[in-house]
Amino acid sequence: MYKAVRARMRALVCRARAARGDAGMVTSEYAMGIVAAVAFAVVLYKVVTSGEVSEELQAIVKRALDARM
Repeated sequence: MYKAVRARMRALVCRARAARGDAGMVTSEYAMGIVAAVAFAVVLYKVVTSGEVSEELQAIVKRALDARM
């Protein structure tokens, strides 16, 4: 009885693993995702801290603070 139950459980687990397929990313995919996110953050930082964008952001903040309510 024990062997039959064990064999049945093993078959169920194997079938579940086969049906699941590729459920997630591997370590190299995580690494590439992190590199891409960091590269995007660097580009965004450079754009936001550039002279023209910085002046525009300051102008927006000044207009918002000077607005009458």
